[in-house]
Amino acid sequence: MAEKPMNPHPEQATCPCCNGATSEAPEASSESFRFDTIEDAIADIRAGKLVIVVDDEDRENEGDFIGAAEKITPELVNFMTKYGRGLICVALTPERTVELDLDLMTPTNTALHETAFTVSVDYRHGTTTGISAADRAATIRALADPSARPEDFARPGHVFPLRARPGGVLRRAGHTEAAVDLARLAGLYPAGVLVEILNDDGTMARVPELMEIARRFGLRIITIKDLIAYRMRTERLINRLVEVDLPTKYGHFRLIAYEERYTGDVHLALVKGSWTEDEPVLVRVHSQCVTGDIFGSLRCDCGEQLAAAMRRVEEEGRGVVLYMKQEGRGIGLVNKLRAYKLQDEQGLDTVEANLALGFQMDHRDYGIGCQILRDLGIRKLRLMTNNPRKRVGLAGYGLEIVERVPIEIPPNEVNRRYLLTKRDRMGHLILNHLDAHDQEALGKLL
Repeated sequence: MAEKPMNPHPEQATCPCCNGATSEAPEASSESFRFDTIEDAIADIRAGKLVIVVDDEDRENEGDFIGAAEKITPELVNFMTKYGRGLICVALTPERTVELDLDLMTPTNTALHETAFTVSVDYRHGTTTGISAADRAATIRALADPSARPEDFARPGHVFPLRARPGGVLRRAGHTEAAVDLARLAGLYPAGVLVEILNDDGTMARVPELMEIARRFGLRIITIKDLIAYRMRTERLINRLVEVDLPTKYGHFRLIAYEERYTGDVHLALVKGSWTEDEPVLVRVHSQCVTGDIFGSLRCDCGEQLAAAMRRVEEEGRGVVLYMKQEGRGIGLVNKLRAYKLQDEQGLDTVEANLALGFQMDHRDYGIGCQILRDLGIRKLRLMTNNPRKRVGLAGYGLEIVERVPIEIPPNEVNRRYLLTKRDRMGHLILNHLDAHDQEALGKLL
């Protein structure tokens, strides 16, 4: 980045972390939509600079200023407040929030993207009201100081810690996890400061505006998708435990068990045949359903979908069925049964019951499944699914979905309402063989 003198005009102000530097990128060409490399962003984070991080257009579709918490200064806090305009937060590891006795702001998280706010804090030493740029910078630095103790912070305060998910962006593709990952990858204390970037009129800044902001202030701009790809190239969150032959009534498979490093959860891969990385492979990502898969429950179509997927792989002679430990769309077996109880006693549908229990309608993440697929040498998928969320959830992890393969099961008298809810509330492409509703939904995906 070329050095230029500070411009006296406020609309052409420069970022304090760049010492007056601005970018030479063209203002209105395809070049302005090229993102920087993760390596360059890590170098800037290490140097105490801010970077702009953009998430997926199918998620929040927003950009944040992100920096290392231990490198924060009052000038950077002031810059983030003035030009970010969002809420300044500090992303911390779960271990750090425990060390500092930072309880979650609410025990049941119903936020759209499950951002895990803890109680807000102010550093108690050498600060005043806690709201000034200097006070907030002191609080942010203290949160990233291993010697700081719980009693060093007043609660509530003016800085908002966030609890990142173990595994970072490979488990949750959010700005919270990106902030921790970038600080860690830069060799710094794993804590990041972040703020959402709003336009002058208060609307969220999208990629065209974010590119202009990056050019204006000489900042690197990267995507969480690229950060995921970088970590996928360099790290593993799974361990392959054991592989055995498994003859079944649907066909002969290899069964491979994988363990998550951070949770100990075990997931299974039913594998048939072989392939090269440039060949599309038939894949079904199936979430564990004890009631449907084992007991043959008529309340869902899960067991029948699993059987249909195994038969389809056997017929084609190659493919994979992932069996993921994500009972009840990720809420767990007991909570799924509680959701059933609400449906029976209060007449709620499956989405309403999840929300009433404090969960999203779909609580799953797909990062671990993607790592398993990559470990199996798969890069291109023919994905057996009726669920648009699976398509979006898999797309950011270095996998290309070249085809959606329907896996529709005829409804029965018990699960018809459930399947209609999946279609009408969750966008599943089922029932009536792509009627007008499904044609519109499919058109948005492809």
